Formats: sequence, C-alpha cells, structure tokens
Amino acid sequence: MGVAICDHMGEAIFTMGLSTTLFVMALLLSGAASMKSQAYFNKTGDLPCYFTNPQNISLDELVVFWQDQDKLVLYELLKGKENPQSVDANYKDRTSLDQDNWTLRLHNIQIKDKGLYQCFIYHRKSLHGMIIHQNDIDLSVLANFSQPEIMLISNRTENSFINVTCSSVQGYPKPTKMNFLLKTMNSTSEYDAVMKIIQDNITGLYNVSISSSLPVFPETNVSIFCVLQPEPTQTKLFSQPYNIDAKPPQPPLPVPDNVLLTALPVLLFGVSAMVVFFITLKKRKKKPGPAHECEVIRVEREESEQAKERVENRVPERSNEAQCIVNISKTDSVMEETNVPRLRLQFKKLCIKYRRTSASRIATLYAEARNLLSAAEA
Repeated sequence: MGVAICDHMGEAIFTMGLSTTLFVMALLLSGAASMKSQAYFNKTGDLPCYFTNPQNISLDELVVFWQDQDKLVLYELLKGKENPQSVDANYKDRTSLDQDNWTLRLHNIQIKDKGLYQCFIYHRKSLHGMIIHQNDIDLSVLANFSQPEIMLISNRTENSFINVTCSSVQGYPKPTKMNFLLKTMNSTSEYDAVMKIIQDNITGLYNVSISSSLPVFPETNVSIFCVLQPEPTQTKLFSQPYNIDAKPPQPPLPVPDNVLLTALPVLLFGVSAMVVFFITLKKRKKKPGPAHECEVIRVEREESEQAKERVENRVPERSNEAQCIVNISKTDSVMEETNVPRLRLQFKKLCIKYRRTSASRIATLYAEARNLLSAAEA
C-alpha cells in the first residue's frame, strides 16, 4: 500500500510506501526542539528554516513550505517558484522569502499570530520523496505599552492625602506589576495598587490602570512617579514626575472693614476710660493731706530763690515752712490747754490757705494767728 503525493498541477511528485510513510511521520513527531523567535505588533517577524543545503540541491528539485499550528499554509515554494494557491487566506500577501538564509518573513504581525510554526523541505527527486529538513519556530508577539500617565482625581484632602490614577495602553502581554513611587528630598516610598486590566476584543492588546490615595504634606516638595513592569525581561516604564510643591506660609487674613468700623469706637472708649482711670489715680496719689502741707512747702521753697529773701515788716528771718511749723506748734499748745479743737482746726486751715504765698503775706498769717490765740485765751 502506498501514498501518492502530487503537486498542485495534479502531477505526481513521488509515491511512498507504508514503511516510508511511517518513517516520515516519525520524523515529524521527533523533530528538533523549536527555535524561539520574537516579533512586535504591526511589525515583521522572522520564521527561519535553518536549511544549509549541504548537497547544493537545485530549487527545482525541492518543495518548501511553512505551516502554522493549525496546519494552515503560510507559504509554499514549488520548483523554485512561489505557489500562492496553497496559501491560506489569513496569510495572503503577508509573507516573503529570503532564499539566501531560508527565512520566511511574516509582515503586519498581530497578536493572534503568536504560536508554533513549522518549516518542511522535500526532495522531489530522491528515492520515495523524502523530507530532508524540518524546523519548528515558536513565535512570541510583543506590543510596547505607552508611557504611564498620572492624572489627578482630587486635590489634597483634610488628612493631607491626594487621589491619583495612572494608566498605560496598547501593550502585550499582560504586565506583571504597576505601582506608584513617592519621592521627597530624603526618602522614596513605594505604593502598590491593584491593576485594572482590559483587553481589546479586536487587537488583543491590553490597557491597564491603577488608582491610589497617596500621603503628601504641605511643608514638603513631593514628586510622584508611576512605574510599569511589562515583563521580567523588559525594561520598566516610568511616567513623567507629577510634582507637588510645598505650600508657602499663609499670611494673616485681612480684617474686614465692617469689623474695623465696629471695633474702633469700642477701642477708643476703652483707651479713654483707661486714661481717665490712671489720671484720677495719679491725682489721688499726689493729693496731700493736712499733715503733709508743710513738707510740700519745704520742698518748693528749697527750689525757689525767693527763700533767700528777708521777710519784710520785721518778720523774723524764717522760711514759710518754719513759720508755719512754729505757728502750728504754738497754736496746738494753746488749744490743747484751752481745749478748743475748733479753733485749732481753723488755724490749720489758715496755714494751708497761705502755704503758697510770698514772704510779705507771712505777717498777715501771723496776725491772724495771734487773733486766734487771743480768742482762745478769752
């Protein structure tokens, strides 16, 4: 029993017996380990076949094709020419062959293109039409996330917290981590958050975002960064810093005009009352009693040059202070003997009445004093 393999023109290429068929199947199942290849979204990916052609076989004698993991043909080279009739519609006009290194290039890579691919090379002229080369390629697809962007949700709260969100879009595969960094002059703090991940149903790309409430302090300058780790093998992505400057000291609030107009009369009244109080208190302290009148006269007379003048009209050469003291003493002694307190009080009033008179008036004071004495004797 044999299996016939024909080209697309209906021409038989070779016929394999049962033993040969089993050999080919074993060869396909035990192919070499798959090679890794990586491509970026919307770019071109390479699917190398790594065929060295050590026997320098002519292309006319070879059949070369690539197929995906669903056995759909990407490209076929038959008798040295491309055979588009075998290519699946998903790969039409998306491939090109570099015959120098036997590499198929797949253009406009999409997320759905990731997976396992196989390259087969048949030698048409060999005995029983053998597969002389087979290669597996594991294609992975990447899409670079956009630079993370921080957006403010709300300003500082009463507890000195700020609500922010960070987002990055159009990436693949899923990122492993996304977090905030809060930097001050003296420290750096990391704040993790739960990622919100949304996949586009058409492109298969991911959009990710996080939100958090971060502590900030009015007296400190703060820089907030958002960090995205796409894959352990990829470089971290950092956002532009979101800077928060320290608040300047708040000036005192101006007093409204209506408050000033209301407070000014009250203030003036209070000041006036205090002034009156202190003036009254001062006058009370300065007001002399009868017992101090002579002391006041003595002080004033010592400062006056008139103390050096002689008393006219044969008045003894005494100062007003001395005269007042003598008269009061005499009057006191007489009044004490005659027990006339009323006259004694009148004499003291006379002395106080004339305490600021000149020396020429002392005689009058003396005369009145003698009259009082006479009245007392009578």
